[in-house]
Amino acid sequence: MTTSISATYGHGTHNDFVIVFDPKSEISITTAQTAALCNRETGIGSDGLIRITAPEGKWFMDYRNADGSIAEMCGNGIRVMARYLVSRGHQAEGIFAINTRDGMKHLRVPSEGDITVNMGHITDENDEITISANGSIWNGYNISIGNPHAVAFVETLEKIGDLKEAPVVRPKDSYPEGVNVEFVELLQGNELKMRVFERGVGETQSCGTGTCAVALAASIKYKSAYPAKWIIYPPGGRLEVEIDSHFNAILSGPAELISEHDITEFLVS
Repeated sequence: MTTSISATYGHGTHNDFVIVFDPKSEISITTAQTAALCNRETGIGSDGLIRITAPEGKWFMDYRNADGSIAEMCGNGIRVMARYLVSRGHQAEGIFAINTRDGMKHLRVPSEGDITVNMGHITDENDEITISANGSIWNGYNISIGNPHAVAFVETLEKIGDLKEAPVVRPKDSYPEGVNVEFVELLQGNELKMRVFERGVGETQSCGTGTCAVALAASIKYKSAYPAKWIIYPPGGRLEVEIDSHFNAILSGPAELISEHDITEFLVS
């Protein structure tokens, strides 16, 4: 008899995830199975999959994009994972760490309300890049926060057009494994509005690492003093990012768990 395998669906500013709790690493999920689970027409539907493991008793976020490809880090995903751990009683609320492919991240997790995560060092690679979409081209910022980002500032987000196809970033050899692309509009003061095209996914409602990249790019563009605090509005909601004097990015925002699912049929042939 096959043992049933369950998963939880949740989101952070509508950047959504399938979460599989697997502390003993007993569940194998292939690239194809990940893509099937994340498929919005025939699966649960999400921007990515988080398999929670605990090697040597330390929480680890095994994160995959919707196409099954591996990603180094996900700022919205790690908050949703932290909410899961606390709400399910696997971890006490307060300050604790989660390991990722981009290293250890420390979070402050209350029983309810916004979750804050220190995303670590963020850098401007100082490369001259261009970003083009739908016949328009912009100069961009090449930002790294464990995963790569190309950030362009635009007059209005509406003028970008649809993002059904990945924007073209040049020079191409700047991103051998692909890149996340953010388009940013300054609203007023320290408030920004953004759209994001994530590698391996497409246009999404939000991107945690993307908002951090946007915050650093905005700090550079507008010559902000550090620490620089930004309120950023992706399509899915509101996030706050602080770039401190050591160029660490601190991300704060909501995380919600929505529903439970039996995923046995996706993993057992």
